[in-house]
Amino acid sequence: MSERLHDDCLDDYLHFRAAGMSLVLDCTGGLLPRVVHWGADLGELTGDALATLARTEAAQVMSSSLDEPVPVSVLPQQSAGWLGTPGLTGHRDGEDFSTAFTVRSVRRGTNDGNCNGHDDGDGPVRHRLVVDAADDRAELALRLEIEVTGSGLLRQRATLTNDGERPYTVDGLLLAFPVPGQATELLDLAGRHLRERAPQRHEFTIGTHLRENRRGRTGLDATLVHVAGEGGFGFRTGEVWGLHVAWSGNHRSLAERTLAGVSLLGGGEALLPGEVRLAAGECYASPWVYGSYGHGLDQLAGRFHSYLRDRAHHPRTPRPVTLNTWEAVYFQQDLGKLKALADAASEVGAERFVLDDGWFQGRRDDTAGLGDWYVDKGVWPDGLHPLVNHVHALGMEFGLWFEPEMVNPDSDLARSHPEWVMATGGRIPPTARNQQVLDLGHPEAYGYLLERLDALVAEYRIGYIKWDHNRDLVDAGHSPRGTAGVHAQTGAVYRLIDELRTRHPGLEIESCSSGGGRVDLGILERTDRVWTSDCIDALERQQIQRWTGLLLPPELLGAHVASPVAHTTGRAHTLDFRAGTALFGHFGIEWDLTLASAEERVRLAEWVSAYKRLRPLLHSGTVVHADHPDPALWLHGVVAPDRSRAVYAVVQTATGVQSPPGRVRLPGLDPEAVYRLSPLPPGDRPEGPTDSKLSWWHGDKVELSGRVLSTAGVQAPALYPERLVLIEARRA
Repeated sequence: MSERLHDDCLDDYLHFRAAGMSLVLDCTGGLLPRVVHWGADLGELTGDALATLARTEAAQVMSSSLDEPVPVSVLPQQSAGWLGTPGLTGHRDGEDFSTAFTVRSVRRGTNDGNCNGHDDGDGPVRHRLVVDAADDRAELALRLEIEVTGSGLLRQRATLTNDGERPYTVDGLLLAFPVPGQATELLDLAGRHLRERAPQRHEFTIGTHLRENRRGRTGLDATLVHVAGEGGFGFRTGEVWGLHVAWSGNHRSLAERTLAGVSLLGGGEALLPGEVRLAAGECYASPWVYGSYGHGLDQLAGRFHSYLRDRAHHPRTPRPVTLNTWEAVYFQQDLGKLKALADAASEVGAERFVLDDGWFQGRRDDTAGLGDWYVDKGVWPDGLHPLVNHVHALGMEFGLWFEPEMVNPDSDLARSHPEWVMATGGRIPPTARNQQVLDLGHPEAYGYLLERLDALVAEYRIGYIKWDHNRDLVDAGHSPRGTAGVHAQTGAVYRLIDELRTRHPGLEIESCSSGGGRVDLGILERTDRVWTSDCIDALERQQIQRWTGLLLPPELLGAHVASPVAHTTGRAHTLDFRAGTALFGHFGIEWDLTLASAEERVRLAEWVSAYKRLRPLLHSGTVVHADHPDPALWLHGVVAPDRSRAVYAVVQTATGVQSPPGRVRLPGLDPEAVYRLSPLPPGDRPEGPTDSKLSWWHGDKVELSGRVLSTAGVQAPALYPERLVLIEARRA
């Protein structure tokens, strides 16, 4: 994309407003931009008012400190007196370890590509600022790009160019988002396989709270969004500020508070030693780092959701009901069985059929075959055509599982090309799931994968790829020298997916990585949904989907109806609880329907039908949560963009601290409109500890204003643990 810049803003104060958010930047004095205000909308401000606001921001000089106040820019520099985490760390053979950039130009403009010529999918950008600066002594040039989207989302990235003759080593590049002092509490997410997105809250104390990921992928334990907020903030209450690093490799995010009262969030790529060494004229572009402000977590998340939905390449077609075969057959692939499963899937209303692991050469279990991307003739003597044709004849799309970046040592590929395995120091890394990592830094390895994927997609008319990534990158070196290779690997994966989709424009791709191990806005620029977790236990999924929703809207969250007894936990759940949980995502099925009873299939078909009716609302509306005092009772829902309609789920996750449960508030409605409230089939069957009927649930007409419903609420039905019901509100 050609660059179009105008309006030189050097030595000026800038005010960017969007969707109830204000960003005020101080660009005076030839210094890198400093954030004066990032938060609630300040309204229209004159240039004089902005200058006055900046003056009132200036702190006093205290004892035992520098003689001048220390300016903290979006890329903090020690040369300015900043002694916290530096924005740029690097050196030129030990020299130029500290930079002092002077701004050359500050311009508003439209989006352009990064230093590698790749445009990262700008979406509708309302405000864009490009700052060019240089350190002549260090022979470095810096470009900062700061953008505010129409949804009020803030994002920035930096590009560093080596203007010298000698190489410059980049050790790290971190971009900062200063936050006000009233942000006294932190929320970040931890997790593990089958238990992703576990929230943890703690005080925002002096010092650095660092979340650093060196797994070579986003990580099952990734924080996703690093949040600072007012004490006790919730989904609907308290000011909050959040940061996300849009990168699928090693990364870090931090929350830092200094003795001088400066608080900030920061993030960027976590570079391994020597990964980025710039020759003369070369540049390094950081990933985009996003910031979102909100009054409550719902508004913070809503900015991410709106931004994603406004992208030109966001999925526009109705998200098809997807049946995935993994938990139905595992590696026991048989044409007769799979055709029967496809018949059952079609009967209940599925629209996509995905054949999972086990279809390719030598793959009878997870110990062998990975990397040999040819259909196994022993299992599929006629190729996949008989199954593909059967699926298409039923009116369903066909999808296929791959794990392109991995290789089994017991494979023809590994035996033929041991040099394509990521390794360093003359040693082979420990295996995980009997796998090693295929080094896409080798052009031949990259070319092999592209050819195989391209050929298979074309031959079998594949409409959907489940793209898996089942292990962390350990000792991830590039042979033969053994140099660190995660940065190059991540970029190569991006290019591989981009090229494949260029060749097959209608192809959709799911980001799966041991479930939710690669969930970030970098991979989401080139994929159409994520597999939220390998755990499909509905109770676990309530939490996993709840917190993954801080970043992603429902249509990007793969959410399936599992077997009656969850394969990963052994926990049994009713069909209504399983289906009602999956309803608030991209709905699918992970269950051997050939073993389901006739009654179960009929009931599942009712939920599939409900999903098809509701998905226009669920996949376009505003996601909301109620802050209920009982931690065992959750209420979440989706409100239509025009607020004419809303669907809520009342979820009893455990036994309540009180009985009956009391009132629940229904957030997000138009306070001036009147709504008719009613149970919503098929989620209208409350299973509870009493036969006593709740009057409004059983026929009494309820019409109340959105203000009343969101402020006073209504009595919730008493439910057994691990049950849910649905409520619909329609403007009367």
